[in-house]
Amino acid sequence: MITHRIEGEGEPVLLLNGGLMSIGAWEPIAVALAKRFHVIRCDFRGQLLSPGEPEPNLEVHVRDVVELLDGLGFQSVHIAGTSYGGLVALRLASLHPERVSSVAVIAGSDRITPELWESSAEMRDLALDSANGGDGGRVLEFILPGTYTPEYLEKQRSALAFHRNWVAGLPAIWFRGVASILSSLEGVDLTPHLGAIRSPTLILAGERDAMFPPERSRALAAAIPGARLEVVPGAPHGMVVENPDETARHLIDFLEKGFLETHRSGAPNA
Repeated sequence: MITHRIEGEGEPVLLLNGGLMSIGAWEPIAVALAKRFHVIRCDFRGQLLSPGEPEPNLEVHVRDVVELLDGLGFQSVHIAGTSYGGLVALRLASLHPERVSSVAVIAGSDRITPELWESSAEMRDLALDSANGGDGGRVLEFILPGTYTPEYLEKQRSALAFHRNWVAGLPAIWFRGVASILSSLEGVDLTPHLGAIRSPTLILAGERDAMFPPERSRALAAAIPGARLEVVPGAPHGMVVENPDETARHLIDFLEKGFLETHRSGAPNA
């Protein structure tokens, strides 16, 4: 079973990481959610706390999540996934609709565009080079500009310098895991599956998301029956880290209201 952490009481909410995340990055959001909900966090296989080299396939992670839910005794959960975790959440909701009470996708996309795959492949190659003894800090340097705003990066300059050294010292298995996760993005196109999603759905987009621009979130919302789109002003791709309070507020509002009326009425997408 993949590494997981559980806290709080109430309706179960599963938080799914972005590709290079670990469960600790959710901390401010998880703390806020745990006051009202039963919060489950996990690291995908290949991430920091679930080390390994998974098969480069999105459905492998969907299967891992289903096995986790089975092992914990949860028949259905609310899911909030960011970036890569959003892709896994959407595929899970289309493959196993009975397991998903609602789904919130933060900084997500309906597909991996050729431009994004080119960037992902470059980062994968950096990770593989790092696994073979190269400077692992380059992986962090590569992803930061597309994940956070310049203002945030400037404010966090000292902390990020420390974090770069920390990442550079991670074992080769972590870099190989990252490479496998990135490889699973090649050719991903969820559009044929999105119409099968029946759970209430929130698409939370960052206005300044440079990795999955807002137009990808709009396409995603348009393809899911009854989905609700919210654009967070000024937020980047990494809004879970840079804008945790606002992200938590949107999630709590969605989870408490469920947007059930919108979903059941089949009202047009926002």
